[in-house]
Amino acid sequence: MAKPAKSEETRARILDAAIELFRARGFDSATMREIATSAGVATGAAYYYFDSKDAIVLAFYGRAQQELEPLLEQALGGTRDFEARLRTLIEVKLAYFAPDRGLLRALAAHSDPDHPLSPFSAETAATRDQDIAFFARLLSESRIKLPADLAPLLPRILWMYQMGLILFWIYDRSEGQRKTHALLAHSASMVCRLIRLSGFPLLRPARKAVVQLVETVSS
Repeated sequence: MAKPAKSEETRARILDAAIELFRARGFDSATMREIATSAGVATGAAYYYFDSKDAIVLAFYGRAQQELEPLLEQALGGTRDFEARLRTLIEVKLAYFAPDRGLLRALAAHSDPDHPLSPFSAETAATRDQDIAFFARLLSESRIKLPADLAPLLPRILWMYQMGLILFWIYDRSEGQRKTHALLAHSASMVCRLIRLSGFPLLRPARKAVVQLVETVSS
């Protein structure tokens, strides 16, 4: 297997040093100079690879998505039961990001879609779309029947549901974040039931309202 180019190694070293500093000192407190020193490079070199701390975080998001992909593939392959797949998918992400709860808590302040680090920004669109695609697969490969009008929107709805759980998790002070895991278990079951019930003819007006609401928010 070919060795990574020296520039790739340097970039990875800077990213590793930055994440460690963000964990230890906080995103706002760490400086590019400190990151460069920790990585063993000149400050100018750090800026050559990353023009800001925001750029480092975006690289962190990209790396996380890449490393999570095989873990999520494995999670989706274990069963075709929708509820079990949904829970497993989110549990895998919580376990992966556990060392970075503090960093994610700091980044949660940047929720404005105009901020590059927002999960709703143009800069994070590729990561977001890839994540939503996993929810699309979760649905398409599960044993669950979806109403035709709701099916195209459900991956995004599930992604937003996941984001709400992650937001609760990063502020969860219970031991081992047990409240989050309990919330996931109960809410995943509720989501599953609501999706199954949504196909009933009597619920068509309510389903139509949900579709319109999601379309409005998405646009």
